Order: sequence, then C-alpha cells, then structure tokens
Amino acid sequence: MQKPQKVVDGVYLVGGQELTDMRDCCVYLVDGGSELALIDAGLGYSCRSILDNIKRLGFDPSLLKYVIATHGHIDHIGGLSHFQSLGAKIVGHALDLDAISKGLAHLTAASYYRVNYQPVNVDVILKGEKQDITIGELTLHCLFTPGHTPGGISPYIDLNGGRILFGQDIHGPFNASWGSDIKKWITSMKKLIDLKADILCEGHFGVYKPAAKVRQYIEHYLDQYA
Repeated sequence: MQKPQKVVDGVYLVGGQELTDMRDCCVYLVDGGSELALIDAGLGYSCRSILDNIKRLGFDPSLLKYVIATHGHIDHIGGLSHFQSLGAKIVGHALDLDAISKGLAHLTAASYYRVNYQPVNVDVILKGEKQDITIGELTLHCLFTPGHTPGGISPYIDLNGGRILFGQDIHGPFNASWGSDIKKWITSMKKLIDLKADILCEGHFGVYKPAAKVRQYIEHYLDQYA
C-alpha cells in the first residue's frame, strides 16, 4: 500500500484503492487549521486506515468536523456511519438522501460490492445550486452537479492562489436505475469547465494538474458520452 500524499498544502489524499482498500474511492482530507474535513468516506472497511493516514500526516483526527458525501454510492458513503460515530457531521445533497439516509439498495449500488450499507442521518442537507461549508479558516464551495446521481455535488476550494476541484465521479458510469441523467451530467460538466480549476482531485483516478490537464480530462468524457 502507498503512503498518504500531499496534493498541495491543505489538501491530502488519505484513502483509495492503492492506499486503503481496492474498493474505496479516493478520499481526500481538507485542512482548515482548527478543523478538518473529509471528501467522501470510502466503502466502510478501511475507516481506521484512513484515520491512521490522517495521523501519519501529522493531523489530529479529533479535529474532523465534516465528511462531505459527494453522492450516494456505497464506495463513497460506506464509511459515513463510522465517522459520524466519532463526532463528524455528514454533509450531503437533498436529492441523494434516499441513498445516504434511507439506504435504498438500487441507489447505493451496494449490490455491486456485495456489502451492506449502514444508513446515516445527514446533519447538513445541501439544497440548490451551491452552498458553502466553513472548515476552520477555509470555505468549501459545494456545487450541485447532478447527472451521475440525482444529488451529486462537486466541492471546490480556492487555496494558496489556486482552485482545487473535487470532481469525484466525472467519468461516470451511468445507470438509469440509480437515477443517472446524461443531459444533466453534460450541463454539470460544463459548469466544472467554467470553474477553470488548477487541480482536479478525482474520485477513482487520482490527481490531475495543471489547469490544461483538468480541462482535458473533463472534455475527454464529454466527448465520450455527449
């Protein structure tokens, strides 16, 4: 297994298929100084490894205030209940609550991984086009980007003169049974291009930079599916 990695000062990769579990999405840590946040939580079997990686980077896991659920698929939300039990608040969009809070199996895609999902109450319910979450000294902008799922979000932060985008499942896949909508996804991807992000922290394929490669990555999938 690889070690946790610094993306830039303030953003770190602490979970993923080569760090914690082959079934985990990429899990990112955001350091706001007095508070920490995780972007997604993995499948749920490697929460202790994620916490160990936070410690290895020199951070105190007790400062973890939020876990941001980018959408309701099991490889992103399976660990939510564990982190919530430690005191972290769960953030998710209203349109993915049937997956996150009700645990409807066809929406979580849990059957693909042959695991059970423990539903959680969402502490901060996002609605509308964009909402901001304060993490210590940082502001995380949670942009509504439906398409992969009905309530998908793509958080981003402006940090150290650059823009960092957490576009977890830009690549898809898409399935009508879990509420995918290609037309909405196309609109969402155009929103992400308009952000002109300098760094993309993707959900399964790691980190892309600089800005030209971020745009190229998004446009590649637009060309493939549009």
